Amino acid sequence: MSRLPLFDPGGLDEPQRELYDTITGVPRAADPSGFALTDETGRLAGPFNAMLLAPPLGTALQGLGAAVRYATTLSPRVRELAILAVAAHWDCAFERYAHEPVARAYRVTDEQLSALRGGQIPELADATEHAALRLVLALLREGDADDDTYAGAVSVLDDRTVFELTTLVGYYATLALQMRAFRVTAPGEDGPR
Repeated sequence: MSRLPLFDPGGLDEPQRELYDTITGVPRAADPSGFALTDETGRLAGPFNAMLLAPPLGTALQGLGAAVRYATTLSPRVRELAILAVAAHWDCAFERYAHEPVARAYRVTDEQLSALRGGQIPELADATEHAALRLVLALLREGDADDDTYAGAVSVLDDRTVFELTTLVGYYATLALQMRAFRVTAPGEDGPR
């Protein structure tokens, strides 16, 4: 059970309403992920409801999330593999719920998803995907990347992509932490995830 009530769209103040409209507007609302941003009454799902508690921070956070999703050089597969690695590390059921269907749409297999759920790098034929996940898992496990991991990532990716991946890890870790603290779960699940 969530520690936060879901905000009714009709009861939002002006700053909350502006943030709500931004979250439910394009491009996030048009994302073909299959994840519904709102329930049948228009209340925000997942991490977005909590953002309404502090609209200035929520606006900045959702803006970062939109940039991570729609304004990086990361391929959709690399992006989704990295998000799911963060979800596994933080045991965040909602992130898995929202992003596993997207990953499947980009041909991430059930075997690869299982490896990610177990905190492992799945078998990947693409060197870019492997280097990206090696970096992401180092960041999650160690909070850093040693010289070998960093050099391996930059040799296949580049500095910009490494920056984008570290930002992605930080953003989705922030969401996972907030969802844990507020007890936001995936639909049909109970517990602190």
